[in-house]
Amino acid sequence: MARLTTPLLFVTVAATLGLSACTAIGPSNSASVYRGGQAQREQVVRMGTVESVRPVTIDASNGQPGALGVLGGGALGAVGGSAIGGGRGSIVTGILGAIGGAVAGQAIENRMSQKAGLEITVRLDNGELRAITQDADEGFRPGERVRLLSSGGVTRVTH
Repeated sequence: MARLTTPLLFVTVAATLGLSACTAIGPSNSASVYRGGQAQREQVVRMGTVESVRPVTIDASNGQPGALGVLGGGALGAVGGSAIGGGRGSIVTGILGAIGGAVAGQAIENRMSQKAGLEITVRLDNGELRAITQDADEGFRPGERVRLLSSGGVTRVTH
């Protein structure tokens, strides 16, 4: 059994690494979360009125497959698949299990990297329109007065 497990593990790791790419999960998109480098920095404040609010989905993986889900799912699939069948059959089912597990693991990780967001369109007091997308951790309604805080290319909508 040990002789079959070692090649199977090697094939599983090689296949999952070949199918995966690194995931770059970015910073929080919340108007209430500041990274250390953003604290105590001056921001430009503009006032405006909310024109519209649209729910959106923010994908923290930036559309890239995550290695963790692929590797974890592939390993679990390989172990489960190799338990089915005997002899050379367990190698085949282990490989098929690894591929199926990698696909399922990637799908689960992709779903977990998505969160609710809002696209908030604001009419500034000077008449210009701006649309900002951020986490849906604060509610906004059309007609509300809001502040747009901008610094270093990042703009937040707050009350």
